Amino acid sequence: SIQPVYGAQHPPLDPRLTKNFIKDRSKANALPMKSKKASSFHEFARNTSDAWDIGDDEDEDFSSSSSSLQTLNSKVAKATAAQVLENHSKLRAKPERAQSALSDVPTNCKVIKSSSEAQLSRTSEEACVRTPLQKQQSLPLRPVIPLVARISDQNASGAPPMTVREKTRLEKFRQLLSSHNTDLDELRKCSWPGVPREVRPVTWRLLSGYLPANMERRKLTLQRKREEYFGFIQQYYDSRNEEHHQDTYRQIHIDIPRTNPLIPLFQQPLVQEIFERILFIWAIRHPASGYVQGINDLVTPFFVVFLSEYVEEDVENFDVTNLSQDVLRSIEADSFWCMSKLLDGIQDNYTFAQPGIQKKVKALEELVSRIDEQVHNHFRKYEVEYLQFAFRWMNNLLMRELPLRCTIRLWDTYQSEPEGFSHFHLYVCAAFLIKWRKEILDEEDFQGLLMLLQNLPTIHWGNEEIGLLLAEAYRLKYMFADAPNHYRR
Repeated sequence: SIQPVYGAQHPPLDPRLTKNFIKDRSKANALPMKSKKASSFHEFARNTSDAWDIGDDEDEDFSSSSSSLQTLNSKVAKATAAQVLENHSKLRAKPERAQSALSDVPTNCKVIKSSSEAQLSRTSEEACVRTPLQKQQSLPLRPVIPLVARISDQNASGAPPMTVREKTRLEKFRQLLSSHNTDLDELRKCSWPGVPREVRPVTWRLLSGYLPANMERRKLTLQRKREEYFGFIQQYYDSRNEEHHQDTYRQIHIDIPRTNPLIPLFQQPLVQEIFERILFIWAIRHPASGYVQGINDLVTPFFVVFLSEYVEEDVENFDVTNLSQDVLRSIEADSFWCMSKLLDGIQDNYTFAQPGIQKKVKALEELVSRIDEQVHNHFRKYEVEYLQFAFRWMNNLLMRELPLRCTIRLWDTYQSEPEGFSHFHLYVCAAFLIKWRKEILDEEDFQGLLMLLQNLPTIHWGNEEIGLLLAEAYRLKYMFADAPNHYRR
């Protein structure tokens, strides 16, 4: 039931590959310009080697039997990593500036003591090495933003902890949520511009349809659904050792450590066990699609939001062993049910041949040809297919392109918008693409375009940028509201 995914994210840059990248780059520089320029995706792919062959995964034999499309994408990944190094060397940052960039890193690299301390420390050290590379690509330098933060903290402009307007909005949410029957239409309207951190967990449960609007029914509903989930665990989880489920479980087991590898929270063994249970139970209860790479990403926003209900500090470094068993069970069950509600609306993205994604990528191409013909023709000129970059945007709902804090803010709106994860996401992708039109038009070869589109500099994005992106997506959607055939010319 494992479906090969074209467009899955490449693994984090491994320091062990650096020497090879530099050698490859020096060889490439020695060639004439014409031989460097790839005229097509397949020619470009043939000139690169496989970035997955790092040698640190005992289970890689399993994934090596995936489709050739996956292999091609992996080749693009390695060349992408090489280009990151090359771009960094071109910047030639002064030593003082590099030192100041490094001085920002320890805050995000601090790892608390836990049973997986050695593993977390290694991940953290690698993050410290890589972060300056990313910062220098997205000039001007912006303040370091927590990965998961309060709404006001997420503003890169340095907004105060809680403005009068935010206090008023929070009070409005509390009134809505405490009423006998919550007005869900009003709650969606209030949630569209973002949900305050303090009320986000219960708001997300309501907007996803997991909790009833009636206040009296909520406690019993939560208790019943949580017991139902752990009934599934007892009934199905042991079957992971059976032969017909081993492939599914093995692929999940491989993908879990790759989920947000630079955030210590997700490298804790207890968290990884929770994710494995959630994904395995979902996969065997949805045999039409089974487990597909990319679904593992969709658990993380729900897990973080429901964890923040019990954690005051930054959750990215929180040791979950400090929480009681009952609390962890609640977080796990709620994450499962809310992710299931989300996937119910986009399951055709993950069924055989992934027809939902194919249709959405085609719709994106036709939409961009209408709203920015110059960008569309630029792609055609250099033989860039939308499937080569937008497949991942649809498969992972832009989670690989944006920091986690931005995904959480984006999902506030998606859950407020009718068909947010399916229909509105298309317009967000179009707005996201056009946001980089200048950079796109500046690239004049296939390789440069693909490098750019797979490594867009969003690392310092916060609520400000997401708000502008959503506003543009809303404008695009309603500009064509009275034109049923607006995708087509």
